[in-house]
Amino acid sequence: MVLRGVAIDPLAAKVMTRDAKPVVQDVQGVAGPVLLPVLDVHRAAPAAADSASTIAAGVQGATAEHADSSPLALTEVLDNCLREWLAQRGESPMRLRQLRHHLYRRGCIDYDQMTDLPRPLRQKLAAAFPLLATTVEHRAVAADGTHKLLVRLKDRRSVECVLIQDGGRATACISTQVGCGMGCVFCASGLSGVERNLTPPEIVEQLLHLWHSGQRRPTHIVVMGMGEPLANLDNLLQALAIACDPKAGMGISQRHVTISTVGLPKRIRQLAASGTHYHLAVSLHAPNDELRTRLVPTNAKTGIAAIVAAADEFFRLTGRQVTYEYVLLGGVNDDARCARELAQLLRGRKAHVNLIPWNPVAGLPFRRPTDAAIQHIVFTLRQAGISVKVRKRKGAEIDAACGQLRRRLLAASNPLPPETERVGIPVDAADP
Repeated sequence: MVLRGVAIDPLAAKVMTRDAKPVVQDVQGVAGPVLLPVLDVHRAAPAAADSASTIAAGVQGATAEHADSSPLALTEVLDNCLREWLAQRGESPMRLRQLRHHLYRRGCIDYDQMTDLPRPLRQKLAAAFPLLATTVEHRAVAADGTHKLLVRLKDRRSVECVLIQDGGRATACISTQVGCGMGCVFCASGLSGVERNLTPPEIVEQLLHLWHSGQRRPTHIVVMGMGEPLANLDNLLQALAIACDPKAGMGISQRHVTISTVGLPKRIRQLAASGTHYHLAVSLHAPNDELRTRLVPTNAKTGIAAIVAAADEFFRLTGRQVTYEYVLLGGVNDDARCARELAQLLRGRKAHVNLIPWNPVAGLPFRRPTDAAIQHIVFTLRQAGISVKVRKRKGAEIDAACGQLRRRLLAASNPLPPETERVGIPVDAADP
């Protein structure tokens, strides 16, 4: 059974809609009702900027095992359900607004922090609903103020998120899947494939954990962590609706959110038509199909032309400049020819290029580009009138790049063989 992109075992589901009362649906295979909130994303997502309170919900866990053994967290409970629970205990509907305010506007991660709620109510809430569905399994802080968290999910899987601090800006880099199925050969996230999509609460809670870790509310969001965001777009839009709601959510501006994609044309167009104001970043990494297919295997099914055409349509519909991410692999995609081809591809487009010197990953046969190669590409792109910037390296000593920390900790308990054969590029071509 697949529910809004989240694979779950068949179970009895209690489906909640925004206005209707709960309807119990008994699904063959499991006895007994289990609360499993579900949303009509296509109806809820366009209203994201208006009220997150009407869609503050998610899916409990990914398996029947955890649906049976784990109570719903407060972040997973639909407003209608919580409002009914409060009413049954003689509480005012105002309590719902207070709870959401404490959770998303103040970033509370403990009921005891909600001091304007009566102590007996806090005790009842704590007994009924854990505040969060996830926990922080590992935390690392770099000298430059970067925070890296390994977040443990109910089903004992884990994902990474990062808080990057730079002056008055606090950027949260969040994940959307456990692992990744895109197969980019230089990325640590996809070395073990994709296991499942994250639910909306699991995405939102990364922001809350980062807020608590850094002691400041994130001001920006980049959806560039583990997974392919557009492969889990419906759940992502629900999560961002909560993060960006100015009244009942975290109040982060939609214009401060960037969604990255390896390049799924249909989903890019869906995002463009969603009525939101998020920015788009396309992970390009190569200027031609032959090289890109070696680096990003899914390119064989799409091709650069289709991806760029969808990005052009995104710009036409939204008026927002598209960013092209380009990971620089020494000796692979950083030579003068690649620079010229990249300039030719993007010339005349309202585009910005982020050059990302590769972060070494144990077991992968690539190397960081030289400073001379980086500067030559920057010069070539600027000569063609293309905006370009080299991304700063943050949190290197804490494995801040996507998937590195999770991979290192997993390898410590279950060592993996070298991955040099699966990448499709000869070792001597990447590391002469």
